[in-house]
Amino acid sequence: MANYIEVSDSSFEADVLNSDLPVLVDFWAPWCGPCRAIGPHVEKLAEELAGQLVVAKVNVDNNPGIAGKLGIMGIPAIFVFKGGEVVNRMNGMPPGNVKGRLRQLVDPAL
Repeated sequence: MANYIEVSDSSFEADVLNSDLPVLVDFWAPWCGPCRAIGPHVEKLAEELAGQLVVAKVNVDNNPGIAGKLGIMGIPAIFVFKGGEVVNRMNGMPPGNVKGRLRQLVDPAL
């Protein structure tokens, strides 16, 4: 069973903006190599922080609305929301310690 939720344009407000917990959102697409490379790190973080952080994935090919509203021009794009507001973000695949960089993004929101 996955430790993340799949979010759509129609469920974004309820699943992300209205969440009681901080939410890391991974904007991705199946054809995106860097997205596939960062995916396992995102999923591992979801497992480690279950109960403290919601991890959501948005396929931008199927859900272009929210990506457009957030001004996402490239993927992977990782956004961290708390209380319905963006508190941190990262674009692209970070060099080096990917898990550590993801942790740096979410720690301020926990």
